[in-house]
Amino acid sequence: MPIDHSKNIIEIKNLSFQYEDDLVLDKINLNIHQGDYLGVVGPNGGGKTTLLKLILNLLPLQTGEIKIFGQNIGQFNDWYKLGYVQQKAVNFDSKFPATVEEIVYMGRFGQKGLFGRINDEDRKIVHESLNHVGMWEFKDRLIGNLSAGQQQRIFIARALASKPEILFLDEPTVGIDIEAQEQFYRLLHELNSKLNLTLVLVSHDIDVVASEASEFACINKGLVYHGSPQTFIKDDYLKQLYGKDVKFILHHH
Repeated sequence: MPIDHSKNIIEIKNLSFQYEDDLVLDKINLNIHQGDYLGVVGPNGGGKTTLLKLILNLLPLQTGEIKIFGQNIGQFNDWYKLGYVQQKAVNFDSKFPATVEEIVYMGRFGQKGLFGRINDEDRKIVHESLNHVGMWEFKDRLIGNLSAGQQQRIFIARALASKPEILFLDEPTVGIDIEAQEQFYRLLHELNSKLNLTLVLVSHDIDVVASEASEFACINKGLVYHGSPQTFIKDDYLKQLYGKDVKFILHHH
């Protein structure tokens, strides 16, 4: 999907946040456009994950404004439109006794409710979601018996099952080997280009994200840069992010 800079689906104005006396985000202004593949990068403790959690309403808004599809976050109710893939290594118990298909069905509960009955439409969507990530043949496997890369594909399928319009991913390649990472990034490109999904990818891998994303947002408490990855590479933004000279090595996938 071509990026439509005339249509903001996420609007952030003067957003600040602090944990007790620790200021984590300082007056962030950022728009996410329909069709973006936005990479959000920055140093550890710079506020990347906090920004994501504020957009997803997982943290209370303190100062500033967030609009989602034109609605203030306090009035927004269609949360199924926002898919979320967390860090697997932090949030997943590999001994959880569920099959791949059962995990993906969980993605339907956002619209149906926890006790909604599964129907043919749900089955079709789950089937499609697993096909999109190339994991339909694993539907009867226990999730804990898959590799880390395969598990992360299943978590993306679960997010896709809610039929989102924008997908947020927080450090999704942590604990995944290099080959699986390359397959994972190819999958994200296909989701963005073929399914018309807007993507927001939080990562510490600046070089990888620069080669994958169409838009770049660099955060170190404040918004240091927002624009094309190519401009970021050419200009001296790394020093602003990390406070020292850092060599930039771009890896092609």
